[in-house]
Amino acid sequence: MKILDKDVLADHQGVRIVRLAIQAPDIAAKARAGQFVVLMVREEGERVPLTIVQADPGKGTIVLIAQEAGLTTKLLAGAKAGDSLHSIVGPLGHPTEIKKYGKVILVGGGVGIAEIYPVASALKNAGNHVTSIIGSRTKELLILERELKEASSECIIMSDDGSYGRKGFVTQALKELLEKSTYDLVYAVGPIPMMRAVSTVTKPFGVPTLVSLNAIMVDGTGMCGCCRVTVAGKVKFSCVDGPEFDAGQVDWQELMNRNSIYTEKEKHICRLTGQAQSHP
Repeated sequence: MKILDKDVLADHQGVRIVRLAIQAPDIAAKARAGQFVVLMVREEGERVPLTIVQADPGKGTIVLIAQEAGLTTKLLAGAKAGDSLHSIVGPLGHPTEIKKYGKVILVGGGVGIAEIYPVASALKNAGNHVTSIIGSRTKELLILERELKEASSECIIMSDDGSYGRKGFVTQALKELLEKSTYDLVYAVGPIPMMRAVSTVTKPFGVPTLVSLNAIMVDGTGMCGCCRVTVAGKVKFSCVDGPEFDAGQVDWQELMNRNSIYTEKEKHICRLTGQAQSHP
């Protein structure tokens, strides 16, 4: 599980997003679009899930993209080429169902852009007309623009502050497309409020809408229950039943509440770790 290469995709206003190429031949041989891995940076650390952005069975490598958020992602972002991860398991989760739907819209917000990229590539290769809508708060935080343009029939770029592409949210561009034409599938990944907004936009049009949920995970194999979500009134587990679900059936408020449980504790741990590094 050696890190072969690492580069910084974005580093702006305290937000850093990194891309890592990792030697993992067994995972690379089986990985499909929509699946993820769970990794540990060091033995005493936590387990974190990350989408498999690319897999090269020939080279035995996978590519992961992570945004610094809590302690573990900060450690991962600080790793260097040549370093080894303590452990990595995968591929996990159900792969995206790839077939010829017709006209498809993929919506990616923030680091969720990395998660729609492999799906866009697979759907385009299956003969679909793929329109990707990607957005970020500002130009400096937009990632994988070139890759998404290559993997899409057309690509629309949005920024909250208007510094690049069109000013506004991805949901604005989505609504405009749905008002002009008929689409066969919408697939969205990003912050929970964004995915919730996407499901609200698509509902009146009756277009099937899938979201890949970023629920809190610990184990990643269905044993701990931390990633449980309510879908169509039933308890599901993101790691083994998902990560993709029908957007219109997700209990979004419950998911938002559960994902904020450890926010203050994570900030506290990061503060303590920073103090420890400053005063060895």
